[in-house]
Amino acid sequence: MTDENQNNVIQYDDFAKLDLRIAKVLAAEAIEGADKLLKLTLDVGELGQRTVASGIKQWYAPEELVGKTVVYLANLAPRNLRGVESQGMIIAAGAETAILLTPEAECEAGTVVR
Repeated sequence: MTDENQNNVIQYDDFAKLDLRIAKVLAAEAIEGADKLLKLTLDVGELGQRTVASGIKQWYAPEELVGKTVVYLANLAPRNLRGVESQGMIIAAGAETAILLTPEAECEAGTVVR
């Protein structure tokens, strides 16, 4: 482990606080006046529908996201982005791109990620 990584070490209890869930994208649209943001409506099973403003517009067209299954951070404090209350975050990999994390097999919306 590099020194940089050692400075960011968390305890298991910190990780356990994250409520990661499987979500299905029901709708996606551009946010007016935002270069990077898309507004996503997610089905998160028993948690209901959630809205997320996600900075993935340069990599995904709204129509290609509808129907996708993604990993969603459900217990992130809400934040207002360009007039949209973002109720969590979808999880993506990459610094120069956004690769959405998806389960390798069919999962029900709301399934807890462990």
